[in-house]
Amino acid sequence: MAGISLRDQLLKAGLVNEKQAKQASKSKQKEQRLVHKGQAVADDTSQRAAQEAMAEKAKRDQELNRQQQEKIEQKARAAQVKQLIEATRLPKLTTEDYYNFVDDKKVKRLSVNALMRSKLSNGSLAIVHHGGSYEVIPREAALKVQERDPRRIVMLSAPTEEPDGDDPYAAYKIPDDLMW
Repeated sequence: MAGISLRDQLLKAGLVNEKQAKQASKSKQKEQRLVHKGQAVADDTSQRAAQEAMAEKAKRDQELNRQQQEKIEQKARAAQVKQLIEATRLPKLTTEDYYNFVDDKKVKRLSVNALMRSKLSNGSLAIVHHGGSYEVIPREAALKVQERDPRRIVMLSAPTEEPDGDDPYAAYKIPDDLMW
């Protein structure tokens, strides 16, 4: 049956008669002639549908690529934050002096010495989340971490300003490192 045309197969099966087969071939030839002369437009709905499908696929692919690129950038930022914290963190102390701070509506404490306490209070040092615990890092590193992932910063005090010369209360220092 490989050598028999579809028209002959349909005739042989009795699905169409001779008259219908001739009419179909005549109408097809007429349409091709008109398209060739430029009087009729070829039926390009299937071609248009294929182009729309390709455009839709390209749009989906572009969105997937954007999402993958976003994930890659997010991983890179996380790696940068981790590297910044690990490179600049101060060593953990085991003293009886603690610095109390609030994280997620809970009071937490960190073992510090007097110098660290004053630097945490005046904004020279900051506390960040890292690996399920807290680390103390310098302000410059904390600002870089904050650019990449602000959720990691637990406490970063504003730097203290020098007192004005006109301030009548300049002699009275406000203690900001009270123990509580």
